[in-house]
This record gives sequence, C-alpha cells and structure tokens, in this order.
Amino acid sequence: MSFEKDDEAVLHDKHSEFDGETGTITQVMETMFGDATYTISFEDGQETGVPEDALEAVESEE
Repeated sequence: MSFEKDDEAVLHDKHSEFDGETGTITQVMETMFGDATYTISFEDGQETGVPEDALEAVESEE
C-alpha cells in the first residue's frame, strides 16, 4: 500500500523514538530506485526517510 500526503499512519521502527505512534504523512519522496520514502510528523517531532514497510495505515472512521 502506498501512502499520500496527509494520510495518517502508525510507525513501526524499534530504533525510532516514535515507534508505535500515529502521525501524519507530510512528504512523499521517490528514491532513485522508484521506491517511496516518507516524512511523517508527530506531536513531538518528525521522522524522515521512512520506508513504506515501516508504516501501517490508520483506518478512517467515516
């Protein structure tokens, strides 16, 4: 699943201080290999260069 700007996602990265937290995608960047990496913002900061497999989509309650 790919993410777009303003999507909400949960970060799963045991090396990150934001592991398990929900944040908002603020930037989508494409690598030279065609893969996407993301910048995700949290209440207390942001994480950059996050690979897609480290993110879990948050289901909207609509």
